[in-house]
Parts: sequence; structure tokens; C-alpha cells
Amino acid sequence: MSIQAWTYAIVGATFALYIGVAIWSRVASTSGFYVAGRGVPPLANGMATGADWMSAASFISMAGLISFMGYTGTIYLMGWTGGYVLLALLLAPYLRKYGRYTVPEFVGDRYYSQTARVVAVFCAIFVSFTYVAGQMRGVGVVFSRFLEVDVNVGVVIGVVIVFFYAVMGGMRGITYTQVAQYCVLIVAYLVPAAAISWKLTGHPIPQLGFGAELAEGQRAGMALLEALDAIHRDLGLPEYTGAWVAGKKGMLDVLCITMALMVGTAGLPHVLIRFYTVPTARAARWSAMWALVFIGLLYTTAPAVAAFARVNMIQTLHETPIENAPEWFRNWEKTGLIGFDDKNGDGRIQYSGDADVNELRVDRDIMVLANPEIAELPAWVVALVAAGGLAAALSTAAGLLLVISASISHDLLKSVVWRDMSEADELRMARLAAALAVVVAGIVGIYPPGFVAQVVAFAFGLAAASFFPILVLGIFSRRTTKEGAIAGMLTGIGFTAAYIVWFRFFATDAGTDDWLFGISPEGIGAVGMLLNFAVTLAVSHATAPPPAHVQAMVDEIRLPGGHSDEGT
Repeated sequence: MSIQAWTYAIVGATFALYIGVAIWSRVASTSGFYVAGRGVPPLANGMATGADWMSAASFISMAGLISFMGYTGTIYLMGWTGGYVLLALLLAPYLRKYGRYTVPEFVGDRYYSQTARVVAVFCAIFVSFTYVAGQMRGVGVVFSRFLEVDVNVGVVIGVVIVFFYAVMGGMRGITYTQVAQYCVLIVAYLVPAAAISWKLTGHPIPQLGFGAELAEGQRAGMALLEALDAIHRDLGLPEYTGAWVAGKKGMLDVLCITMALMVGTAGLPHVLIRFYTVPTARAARWSAMWALVFIGLLYTTAPAVAAFARVNMIQTLHETPIENAPEWFRNWEKTGLIGFDDKNGDGRIQYSGDADVNELRVDRDIMVLANPEIAELPAWVVALVAAGGLAAALSTAAGLLLVISASISHDLLKSVVWRDMSEADELRMARLAAALAVVVAGIVGIYPPGFVAQVVAFAFGLAAASFFPILVLGIFSRRTTKEGAIAGMLTGIGFTAAYIVWFRFFATDAGTDDWLFGISPEGIGAVGMLLNFAVTLAVSHATAPPPAHVQAMVDEIRLPGGHSDEGT
């Protein structure tokens, strides 16, 4: 069977599985739609959280970025995994103990203000739409290659699938669909990684192959990373393992990106809402632990996948006559995501760190998807990777769309605009909001502002600058006021969004010297977070303290045991 035939078979089977789960878990109540009836076991919730968390950026784009950035690319590993530690320690159990449906609902109650709730709704929708753009872009990339359709057509197909199980099943349907999607994506990531590791280094465990010697190719006998450094030197590129060298990010920018990703993780509403679905605060802690285990399986494999892909791509293409280019190159060239420009007219592909010499253009988002083809693995493995990429993108997209739906139907319409809305009307509004959000997500997926992981990094920066300070202070500071929270959220997200929009859409020719202290748009969320903290604390101390019942609620949330720990 051909790659395309295998792809139709495996992707079709996984889609049938997801739709079947959605039909089985269809809900008829707002509690089921928003928080899965608070009955999800910690192990299943950890697996669903892993799928919700490991988006197209993790599955498709992260290893591709590391493959091109080398050591500096580990900012994504450190930031995203470190953020889960913050989440488990500082937020998850306390938000679950509070026992409501959404993050804006907590903000509105804790800061005793409908205005604060509306600002939080705005932030949640803004962050979620930015994030979902990357997921839909990832879906389009997968479909464009393996089903041989246009990227935009692929986005539309993804929209239809997400529409079905997100709108029908709500959080309950999404949760159990994500359990199935995690199983698909982790198998799809580990199988080719193990096969390529065995082929290149003789070790079937990718984490061991990452530190082993190459068993074949021009540099057989050299350690994988030593070989990559040598290859980079020969091509005029910064060493793969080099840090703080010319051509790579500066120390402050790396620190800020890592911090933005870390605190952004702990502030993402679609991740936080997962901890509302378990029965107790203790179960929320166990969910976070299981999620780290399931996420760690992929994240410890990603650096190896990145290095394998880098070696394979360069050894396969550099100095190769274009008429002898491998089949995988021809296949991906049709998508427009890889290309060759014969600048010197010799008919050979030249890959170089010198832009005037380099003749190869590669979209980083293809590296994981193309890796099995580059390594000449069987067609079914290539198709399995395609199914895994789709599972990663669709699982996260569904979680984000539910956040948007809940923010509009529950936090805006039910709580502010139409307070006497019946549960049946609220459920209808939730489904309508989810449907509209899916359509808008498809549009922003067709016109994304960068690579998948870049777009996602922007979302993390926005979450870091808006939600994280307000949630932490809301739990651990009795003195933080509604005026401080509103001013802090608006300042943080306003500054961060303006910085990203300016450098990504207007000052597109600006270099690193034009950035504030050399901090890139991907890392500016760390500065936005600090501004949020500073403004919130300053305004809070200049305004009247919160009411006594709010201060008592803050104290009660942090106490172990008690009524709220059992959920509401």
C-alpha cells in the first residue's frame, strides 16, 4: 500500500474512534458540557491533559524548532515542562477546591467584580484564539502532504471534525476523546523515533540514541551531537550544541522566553479548566502528576527526534544533484513547505549558513512529519505519524474551543447579559458559541502569523501576562483588590499584545537591536507578567481592601480538607 492509502486507512480509523467516543459521551447538562460532571478519574484526566497540552506545537513543531535552533531550542522543553510544576504547586488544587466551571468565574468571584470577570473573558478568548490558530495550521500542514490537498483545505477538514465532537460532547466528550488521542499521538511519536534511533545508532531507545555514536553514514563512529557540531561548522552554521554564540539567541532573550512559556503554561485557561473535571482537590494534584508522566514520554524523546531529523536531512540533501533528489523531497516540494533555488546553476542542492549561498528552503513544521520518510521507514509508519500529528492538533483545538464557548455562554451571557437564562438555553448558547468559535478558528488557522510553535509561544506570552499574576495573587494574597486585578490584566495583556503585533505585522524588518533589551516577541510575555504583578500590587495598596467575606474565602481555599475540597 502507498503512503496515501495507509494514511486514509489509519487517519480514517482514528477519526471514526474519536467520533464514536463523542457520540458515546454526549452530554445533556451544563455541568457535563463545561466540566464533564466532575467525575473524571485522575489517571484519565492526566492522559487527557497530556493530549490537551501536547498540541501541534509539541508534536509537529517543537522538534523541528530544536532541529534548527540546536541547544537554544531547549527553551521550549524547559518552559513547557517547568510550567506544569508551577501549575501543580500553585494553582491546580486551589482552583479545583474553589469548585466552579471556568477561570473567568473564579476571577469574577475572587475580585468581587463583574468588570473583572468580563476582562478575564476577553483575555481567555484572546489567548485561546491565538493558540488555536497554531493548531489549525498544524492540521493543514498534515493534510496538505499526506492527503495531497491544499493547506487551507486541510484546515477546513479539521474544522469539520472538531466541530462534531466539541459541539456535541462538550467537556465530557472532549475528555474521553483526548484519552484516545493521547494513545494515538504517543504511539505515533515513539514508534518512528525508536526505529530511527535503532537505524542510526543501534539503540532502540531514542533517549539513549541521543547520546550514542552514529552507526552509519559519512560520520559513523562519531557521537551524534559531535557529528552535528562538525556538520554545522562545515556548513558555516553555529554549532548545534553551542550557546550564546553568534547566530543564536542571547541569554536574556532565552531567559525571558523560558519564563514566558513556564508561567504561560500555568496561566492557560484550557489547561486550568481540566482540573475542574476531577472530583476533589487531591485528585487535581494526582492529575497533574500523571500529566507530567505522560508529557515526559514525548518531551524526553523530542531532542533525539530533532537531532535524528537534522542529520538525516543534511546527509540526504546537501550536495545532492536535484535530479537525484529523494522521493520524500519531491513529495514535500508539492506542498510548498520545502523548496530549492539553484542560485549558482550547478544543479546541486547547497545547504549553508550563508543566505547568499543557501539554496534550500525548509519549513520547520515538516521535520517530524517528514522524518520517517527521510529515514525510509515503512509507509504505515509514515501514515501513523500523520495520524499522531492530527490527534495532537485536534485534541488541543477542542480544549481551546471549549474555553471560548464557556467564556461566552457561561461567563458573559449567563453571568452578565442574561442572568435568568435557563440551563437548556445556556447549553444551546454554549454549543452555538462553540460552533462559531470553530469557524473563526479555521479562519485564523488559514492566516496564521508564523510557524506553529511561534504562534503558540505568542499565546503563552499572552497567558503569562494576563492570567498568571492574577490567579497567584488571588489565591495567596488577601490584600489584592478588584481595581488592582483589572488594571494588572489590562496592562499585562495590552503591553504584550501591542509588542507582538508591532514586531510581527508592522515593524517586520526590525532586527534584534530594535527589540526592548533584545527580548523577542516570543519572550516579551515575561515582561508583561512583571508589569502585571507591579501594577496589580501598586493599585491594590492604593485602594480599599477587599470585603471581609472575600478575604475569608482566600484563606479557606488554602486550608486542607473541608467542604470545598470535595467539590461542588
